[in-house]
Amino acid sequence: MNAIALLLIGLGAFGLGYLFYSRFIASRIYALDDSRTTPAHEFEDGVDFVPTNRFILWGHHFTSIAGAAPIVGPAIAVIWGWLPAFLWVVLGTVFFAGVHDLGALWASVRNKGRSVGALTGAIVGRRAQGVFMIVIFLLLLMVNAVFAVVIARLFTGFPESVVPAWSAIAVALVLGQLIRRKKIGLAVLSVAGLVVLYGMIWVGQYVPVALPERTLGLGDNAQWIVILFAYAGIASLLPVWMLLQPRDYINGLQLFVGLGLLFVAVIIANPDIVAPMINTGAPPGTPPIMPLLFVTIACGAISGFHGLVSSGTSSKQLNRESDARFVGYFGAVGEGALALGAIIAATAGFATAGEWDALYAAFGDGGVAAFVQGGANIMAACRWPSAPRCLP
Repeated sequence: MNAIALLLIGLGAFGLGYLFYSRFIASRIYALDDSRTTPAHEFEDGVDFVPTNRFILWGHHFTSIAGAAPIVGPAIAVIWGWLPAFLWVVLGTVFFAGVHDLGALWASVRNKGRSVGALTGAIVGRRAQGVFMIVIFLLLLMVNAVFAVVIARLFTGFPESVVPAWSAIAVALVLGQLIRRKKIGLAVLSVAGLVVLYGMIWVGQYVPVALPERTLGLGDNAQWIVILFAYAGIASLLPVWMLLQPRDYINGLQLFVGLGLLFVAVIIANPDIVAPMINTGAPPGTPPIMPLLFVTIACGAISGFHGLVSSGTSSKQLNRESDARFVGYFGAVGEGALALGAIIAATAGFATAGEWDALYAAFGDGGVAAFVQGGANIMAACRWPSAPRCLP
């Protein structure tokens, strides 16, 4: 199977889903109505309830839902073969994830911006709300802990990444002020922000930042975890327009630029998929595809966590009801595109099937390593940026 065909089929399905199916859902099922006042206007306080440009809000929603999961999950699930993973990502995004994100956003907007936990109490009952809120608390605690550990390990293992990562906060704070004052067009600010962020990646290699090995009895990894939790606490108290919106928006653009480069590289390099379509020779110990496929690939096909983002922050910033289609459904499409890129990189970024088999020697292998290695191989197969021609 040629990777270009897989890419075009996937992107084509996403495009048709957004253009036609999401329009049907928005008009016939959810009946989005711009004559209704959204919570962002009804309760505008300049802190959490802030009417926001739909492109900026899309960046926030997309970046909030598209973490490592839509990369890791698909890159692991291809051990059962690329076809099941591909079908679940494409069909799941079009018929499940997009509808779910749009639906959760719509339900919250129609109920004064209340979160999915609060809505549970109003629709199901107080007892159900209590149980659900406990589950949400534990889920958020787990997510924060996992991301803090992962990022701390990144900072300790690659001190060159510290400056580029933290510079995004400074860029976001400046963008937030400029966007709020509306003195400069969004397009100009977007380009300038991207230039600065990519420039800081170059600067980072010359300015590595490493913490002391021990401070107050804490190792460098633990120190970064404390710093990250402190940052999260401070960021959660700031008005959304000051840091949350611009940070997520510019990071979303940065992610889409990288994803676009990968897709262009696939078209130029024209690699073949070396992984099996259906893997009948999975390594010993690999669990059955049913139902583990749908657990392994949650983000990128459908994830209930998205309901927390849709109802927790996005609904409080929606300027018009009709924007929910672009923010919610298209936000899920963006995550599906990332999952599609992970599948292609993890299955077409290797020279031979034997090389792929060696990486996927056991269930759980591959993952980020397969995405990074496969994607790098595809990118390296072409002369960037001197000539759009593949190396022999």
